[in-house]
Amino acid sequence: MAEKTIKIRAKDKGGEAEVKAIITHPMETGLRKDKSGNLISAHFIQEVVAKLNDTVVMTAYWGVSISQNPYLSFKIKGAKKGDQVQLSWVDNKGETDSASTAIA
Repeated sequence: MAEKTIKIRAKDKGGEAEVKAIITHPMETGLRKDKSGNLISAHFIQEVVAKLNDTVVMTAYWGVSISQNPYLSFKIKGAKKGDQVQLSWVDNKGETDSASTAIA
């Protein structure tokens, strides 16, 4: 995916950061058919990794049951204003994207 697919925000909530992100992705299961009756090939995010200042704080393994353009929200304890949060994903076709933001 050539364009940026992740919109991410992180806010300090008194000793923890609340991270919210939307990922633009088709998340196709491989079970749907197009108008001609042909199966649409599977195309879904397999792994999402969140880092705080280059330290992995969360890894999520996704599959075909996640909806199109998924919304993700989580909290990171011990984070503070100015820390960097990075979110990245890899899908079943080898495509990737990442984005980062400073905690506000």
